[in-house]
Formats: sequence, structure tokens, C-alpha cells
Amino acid sequence: MKTIKKTFFLALLLPLFVACDFDDDGYSLDNYWIDIATVENPDSSSFFYFRLDNNDIMWTAATNFRHFRPVDGQRIIANYTILSNGAASSSYNHDVKLNDVYKVLTKGIFPITTATADSIGNDSIHVKNMWIGSDFLNVQFVYTGYDKTHFINLVSDASKVYTDGKMHLEFRHNGNGDTPMYYRSGIVSFNLKSLQTGAGSDSINLVIYVNEPNMVADKKFELTYKFGNSAMSSQRNLVTFPEMDASKVN
Repeated sequence: MKTIKKTFFLALLLPLFVACDFDDDGYSLDNYWIDIATVENPDSSSFFYFRLDNNDIMWTAATNFRHFRPVDGQRIIANYTILSNGAASSSYNHDVKLNDVYKVLTKGIFPITTATADSIGNDSIHVKNMWIGSDFLNVQFVYTGYDKTHFINLVSDASKVYTDGKMHLEFRHNGNGDTPMYYRSGIVSFNLKSLQTGAGSDSINLVIYVNEPNMVADKKFELTYKFGNSAMSSQRNLVTFPEMDASKVN
């Protein structure tokens, strides 16, 4: 699928202010936004809703990708233009035109076992950014490779015991024996809903371990995952279309 290639780690999510035409609601037809979002598309249609991590819901009233029918729950990076406000009686915030789209690798948490340890691997990988938005852990990463498929997972290892009351997870990379010729970048979203617990708890503290290149010990990222509506992020993050192709990632 054709996508617009943009600089991976530059700040975005700001409208492009230029002289242009406006619709009846005052929205520019030339300005655009770029956001990470979750698809809501139970009918597998090319016209679908997507929910931003601040809980705003967009309806694709127009699209440049009529053959794109994302599955319900798929994470995407959407380049869109706001056409109008949703009607007062509607369940969504804005009608939008989908200008460009990038399918974000979307996975759950994988419980590692002795039998699966080798396939999961633990090759080095650089994490540029890691944050929680909505019910997803989002990771922007960079690795070196050439022409083989790489595998990315977030794993829990029951054989490792911790006593600090936090959930310890590992961001794993299997380079599949690929030749480290080129830098590749990508983004992955992991669904965290399986970590929600009862007993009146509304959050859990996470520790994520990453085998970063040229480091003696794993790098640790510590974040707090807040459940349900409280998990919705009110901040827009620095995320855009990967500039360096990471299409061979599963």
C-alpha cells in the first residue's frame, strides 16, 4: 500500500497553515492532521470510524483508499483532513477525509515459555519512543537488517519472579539471522487490556526491558497503565509515518 514517507522522529500532529479554501464549519480542505488511532470497523468497510487516543472519534466520510478495509481493532497512523463537525445527534466528533494511512503492527502480550524462547529471540533493538495511549503500549523502534522478516513481541516470562508489585515485561526482537546492512524503523502497538485486574484497581505500574545495542544490561522503561477511560491520552505524541521501511516486521 502506498504511503507518504515523512521524517520518522520529527514533531507533527500540527496543522499545516497555508492559504486555502475553507468549508462551512471553518475547516481548511488543505490542512491535515496525523494521529495514531484505533479502527472501529466491525463491517469491514472502506468507510469506517477511527478513535484517537484522546477518545475523539472520526468518521471517514471520504477516503483516498477505497480498497482499504482495516479490521476492527487495528491500529493505524492516519493522515486526515477535517471536513465538518459531526451532527449534534451523532456519536462521533468529525467527518474527515483519509488522505494517507499506515497500518501499525498490532499485537497482544505473548506469554513466553521454554519451548517458544528461541523463536521469540532477544536480538538488540533501539527504542526511540515508548508511551501508553488508550489501552495500548506504543513503541517506535529502529533496527538494522537487509531482506529477512524480523519479529517483534512484548512478552511476559512467568519463570522470572519479582516482588515489587509491578508488571515486568520484555520488548523482544528476533532478527531472524538477517544481515545488518540498513537501518529500518517502525512502530508497534501492544494491547494491554489483558493486564486489567479487578479488586478495585484502576492502574498498574509497568517495567519494560529492552536489549538496546551496545549496552551491558537491558534498558528499563517504567510507565503507568491506567485502565478504561482513564487510559485515554490527552496529549498528542511525536509519531508519524516511518521514513525507513520496516515492512518486513511481524
